[in-house]
Amino acid sequence: MNLNWQSPKELPPRAYDCGHCGKHTGPASGYFGQMDDFGKLRMAFVYLCTYCRQPTYFDPYGGQIPGPAPGGSVADVPEQVNELYEQARRCAAANAPTAAAMACRKVLMNVAVDHGADANQSFAYYVDWLNDNGYISPKGKGWVGRIRAIGNDANHEIPDIEPADANRVLVFTEMLLKVLYEFPAAGEEPESAS
Repeated sequence: MNLNWQSPKELPPRAYDCGHCGKHTGPASGYFGQMDDFGKLRMAFVYLCTYCRQPTYFDPYGGQIPGPAPGGSVADVPEQVNELYEQARRCAAANAPTAAAMACRKVLMNVAVDHGADANQSFAYYVDWLNDNGYISPKGKGWVGRIRAIGNDANHEIPDIEPADANRVLVFTEMLLKVLYEFPAAGEEPESAS
């Protein structure tokens, strides 16, 4: 979708990663507003991405909405698993770390079933299944314990998940998806003639 914004103004150029399309951009047009912050004039801006033309709001204190999604896209992931992973990234970008951790938990469950685990089992079953069937490297076992603890806290405890913990879960999830889907698919591509 390409929105056609009416009469954007020239603004100081700003480089940022677009929270909509994920590209690094540097527009020099958009909209601005000002506010009186206890006697100090502060500015807020809305820039339009040069790629997708979607708006990004920068508050007077430097916050970006939507923020860039942490992690990266992963190639060759089944559609259902990929959509859950992208939801987790968008949750983290929207400062919803508990939702991001819960979505990553569901990604791991779907990955296990996609690789042969029984459906309708517990989260612990899926994490153990991935580990016991060699889908998690021996040095990744520490990650397994962390993802289990953070995933359990996200679903069963009252306190929210800290953003740093949600980002750790996302890093692990991205790595696992790359190892189980992207890297094997890339290894199957025919070599180019030299």
